[in-house]
Amino acid sequence: MAVTRPMRTVPPRVLYTAGAPRRTRLLPTRSVELAAAVGVQFALLAVLRPGLAGVAAGVVYALVSWGVLSAAFRMRRTLGPADHVTLGRVVLTGGVTALVAGHLMGDGHTWTLVAVASVALVLDGVDGQVARRTGTASKLGARFDMEVDAFLVLVLSVQVAWSAGAWVLAIGAMRYVFGAAAWAAPWLRADLRPSIARKGVAVVQGVALTVAAAGVVPYGGVLVAAALALLVWSFGRDVAWLFTRRHAGRPGSPRCRGGRGGRGSRGRSTDGARSPRLLDPVAR
Repeated sequence: MAVTRPMRTVPPRVLYTAGAPRRTRLLPTRSVELAAAVGVQFALLAVLRPGLAGVAAGVVYALVSWGVLSAAFRMRRTLGPADHVTLGRVVLTGGVTALVAGHLMGDGHTWTLVAVASVALVLDGVDGQVARRTGTASKLGARFDMEVDAFLVLVLSVQVAWSAGAWVLAIGAMRYVFGAAAWAAPWLRADLRPSIARKGVAVVQGVALTVAAAGVVPYGGVLVAAALALLVWSFGRDVAWLFTRRHAGRPGSPRCRGGRGGRGSRGRSTDGARSPRLLDPVAR
């Protein structure tokens, strides 16, 4: 007579290896990751002590960033390894934003601002490398990277404009002016040819503004003016090239032409989410 044993149900999230149960490691969800970033942002504000205006600007920045990224990454359960690096840069950019707001209201912390901005700029070269090495490249990640770059440059231009003149704001505003023009002229959203010069000019903007903010070199205004001239040349060249090819492809589709995605870019070339509209309003 055969003896039957009652079947044991396997608990969820449990694997069996050589007869021994082994639990899988649960990864944090997207919501947890973004909420943790907000918590780190608040902790950074407490460390930096940017003054009342700075704290207010930092809190608003953290909450708006959380809302935008929650919507943009809504189709993903978790963020990728490169996205985590970029998320760290989001937090650092929030610290720079708070310090700039505090500086405009009379608080100091110039060298702290320069230090935080420098770390954010250095990490700009890390996320693309991580994406390539881990095979987690995506168009959404590329747009995420580029928008953080653009906002950091905008904030730094505000800092430098306080002493050098309002004309410096053109550096930070140019990306957004281009974006506004792209809504009216969809051909501006088409793919651009890969260009090392374009990437180099983008790097020069952040470095020049950070150096000018530190005040460690004479004629910092000349340095920033040269950076602005390079940026005008870069945008002008790309706009002219896009204009000549405005009938070559289907206009209006959101595409990536820089950052960590696209052909010949820093490594985020495959899409892991549905159309990233919040972080992909324009193509440059």
